[in-house]
Amino acid sequence: MADLIRFTLDGEEVEARAGETIWEVANGRGLVIPHLCHKPAPGYRPDGNCRACMVEVDGERTLVASCIREPVDGMVVTTNSARATSARKMVVEMLLADQPEREAAHDRSSHLWDMAEANGVTESRLPTLEAERIPLLDDSHVAMRVNLDACIQCGLCVRACREVQVNDVIGMAGRGHDAYPVFDFDDPMGASTCVACGECVQACPTGALMPATVVDAAQVGDSRDYDREVESVCPFCGVGCQVSLKVKDNKVVYVEGINGPANEGRLCVKGRFGFDYIHHDHRLTKPLIRREDAPAKGLNVDPDNWQEVFREASWDEALDFAANGLKGRGREVAGFGSAKCTNEEAYLFQKFIRQGFGHNNVDHCTRLCHASSVAALLENVGSGAVTATFNEIENADVAIVIGANPVENHPVAATYFKQFAKRGGKLIVMDPRGQALKRHATHMLQFRPGADVSMLNAIMHVIVEEGLYDQQYIEGYTENWDAEKAHLADYAPERMAEICGIDAETLRAVARDFATAKAGMIFWGMGVSQHIHGTDNSRCLISLALMCGHVGRPGTGLHPLRGQNNVQGASDAGLIPMFLPDYQSVMDDGVRSAFTEVWGSGDFSNEKGLTVTEIMDAVHTGDIKAMYVLGENPAMSDPDVEHARDALAKLDHLVVQDIFLTETANYADVILPASAFAEKSGTVTNTNRQVQMGRPAVTPPGEAREDWAITTELARRCGMAWDYKSPADVFAEMKRNMRSLENITWDRLDRENAVTYPSLSPEDPGQAIVFGDGFPRPEGRARFTPASVIAPDDVPDAEYPMILTTGRQLEHWHTGSMTRRSAVLDAVEPEANCSLHPSTLRQLGVDPGGHVRLTTKRGSVVVMARADRAVAPDMVFLPFAYVEAAANILTNSALDPYGKIPEFKFSAVRVEKAESGALAAE
Repeated sequence: MADLIRFTLDGEEVEARAGETIWEVANGRGLVIPHLCHKPAPGYRPDGNCRACMVEVDGERTLVASCIREPVDGMVVTTNSARATSARKMVVEMLLADQPEREAAHDRSSHLWDMAEANGVTESRLPTLEAERIPLLDDSHVAMRVNLDACIQCGLCVRACREVQVNDVIGMAGRGHDAYPVFDFDDPMGASTCVACGECVQACPTGALMPATVVDAAQVGDSRDYDREVESVCPFCGVGCQVSLKVKDNKVVYVEGINGPANEGRLCVKGRFGFDYIHHDHRLTKPLIRREDAPAKGLNVDPDNWQEVFREASWDEALDFAANGLKGRGREVAGFGSAKCTNEEAYLFQKFIRQGFGHNNVDHCTRLCHASSVAALLENVGSGAVTATFNEIENADVAIVIGANPVENHPVAATYFKQFAKRGGKLIVMDPRGQALKRHATHMLQFRPGADVSMLNAIMHVIVEEGLYDQQYIEGYTENWDAEKAHLADYAPERMAEICGIDAETLRAVARDFATAKAGMIFWGMGVSQHIHGTDNSRCLISLALMCGHVGRPGTGLHPLRGQNNVQGASDAGLIPMFLPDYQSVMDDGVRSAFTEVWGSGDFSNEKGLTVTEIMDAVHTGDIKAMYVLGENPAMSDPDVEHARDALAKLDHLVVQDIFLTETANYADVILPASAFAEKSGTVTNTNRQVQMGRPAVTPPGEAREDWAITTELARRCGMAWDYKSPADVFAEMKRNMRSLENITWDRLDRENAVTYPSLSPEDPGQAIVFGDGFPRPEGRARFTPASVIAPDDVPDAEYPMILTTGRQLEHWHTGSMTRRSAVLDAVEPEANCSLHPSTLRQLGVDPGGHVRLTTKRGSVVVMARADRAVAPDMVFLPFAYVEAAANILTNSALDPYGKIPEFKFSAVRVEKAESGALAAE
């Protein structure tokens, strides 16, 4: 091939591709040239500053750093000459001069000591620096230790923070030999703006930066002091980062990122330091049955004194008790499955409800996050999944991020967005609340809450008015364009500016930037979907992409960022009341027949089942009397949560299967102790459509069991002849009626860790981009669906003059049952809080850190207030992870008519000063 470079390496003729370095060519042939400042991982550029990888090139007077030198035709390179090996040995010896002795080293298994061994160096003959010149330990951070006496000034931590994670916290201070890394303006790490992603820790080759769990009280550690490492998947957000779990004595001691397709080795604070919840003392270890003399159901169970409400039972007794309360009830039973469990467990759960009780009253948390997005995508594109992976942003010219805060909610995905902006891509951020992506944005549109449709229609109006749309694409791949054009005529930016709060010129500039780009992507989150007009919001985004032809090509696509680790997979597996696996309608007789044939069972209802919130309403009307809840926490996650809690208390029979005594488990009649993700086998599917293999790293505590096994045993007791021996058996059954899993097998996933669907052959890693040649709709055409402005359901008035919006924080996840039991995460963010603009706090007479009372038509909570200029003066932001100030006591249960999703993102609220000693929830 013309672009191949031929040169000689250690006497053998070899080939290199354009852009490859000598080090990369050597490493690819199994020859590892010693290296320290070079990290052969995605995102890390070679730097060549440590000189530990020097090689000899014929005809050149000086040795060259192989990590940065690219070969040319005819070059002759020698890596093992006396001159090169001697130079490398001296470099390592000089670096060791200022290191603690290996037995006293902060990490006696660090890469530095490996390289010393590779160079035959065990000690240094050179004098050390005076002790007082060596920076001492910084143990100010709860998760990490800074041991600068081990620093070799390689710069990897700076590149990790500045170029890979793009957080720009670490820099170098001092000069020459006295240079050392600092955080912000030489602040202690724990007092800096560090977000604890730990990328610097994973990059450091010496032990100068280490996880606190690896370094003991004497500051001597060994990063290889573990029994085994297990490759699996992070159990938190929908990014689906692949991880290596380091295990000793059946406990995870620390976690590193590995080169998965979604994360390329990167992690966030939750993925790296939030693992220890699985070892918390609150873990359920034995089945529990509610005592006959227990108090009335409610949030009255102390996790440390559960014996006052529950008694221990054997598995046989608990399963019999659970089954006897469910079987024979038919439509009186409903099920909430889990997006935290595996694909196989989600599949079994929906099968259990449909086969066992003859109806479709089964749902999960997608109803509370992206149901409206899925509704709009299915309607207009023909598929509920993303059209392109978020990694495709590397091929884009422009990207819109709307109603999402990926820096906090999808931090690893956010690294790709920040890198995109850093290399010149136009990043357009749209959100009623300011956010960290703002400093990377070309445009930041902080629009009025609930005004999404007016703003997006105005942008599309400009594209039509100025003729910037892609007529050829529209004619070839879409339908209903004329209706969309006619509809948009009424949405001039000058008119919509009054509604959305963004001036007309900014709207026009954004329209031009997006429409004239060669490749554009749109990402959105629950700020778009959690409205009564959430489906309309998504319809607008789909129309915007379609009219510009930004679907189906590299660097283009529609991507709703999924919230939980397996919400995509659970939806794909049929954990939805109107769809069987792969979004096949329950109303289609042929579809149901295909499943009942595989299941060996009779037919079930052809009617759409009830959604999460509709099930709670049906409990109040007496139509639902028993429930099976797997890994969900509706007592915290449902809107107008007191309504949900009252429903749970009213049930005749509630079976809860979980790893902790959650708020929902407080209402249970029987609790089945389950396994955490790090304790089970199974597949999960991330926001990118990447099906990935999860593996057990430790055994479940006590008598806890894997969820698939519990559901299987319960099904048998309810009369179903299930005989699964492993999750692999379930996966094989799923494949029979799921075209999305074509060419994806259990063995392949076990071997390759991840495959993106659709995969076109047994060797195809999967298609990152879909719909390049049409859509899975009639005649292969996507549809434009016009959307009109609809006001939020619960608008401010004189009594409730402000706007409440809810969401997540970086350190905590959803209802907090896992993250608030992680030592690091809870230490960083221990107290319930809300955010208000400083001017609002001044008007209230509240100092930052003081307490406010938030009151809506549903209830009231008292919570600590923070000053945050990113929040508009008429808004308050409230995270929903804290039971002591549960956000969903306040939120509105009004539903989007299409996606049936509640309006979590907009409630009229009154904010008042409160005494700090007031009860959190009233």
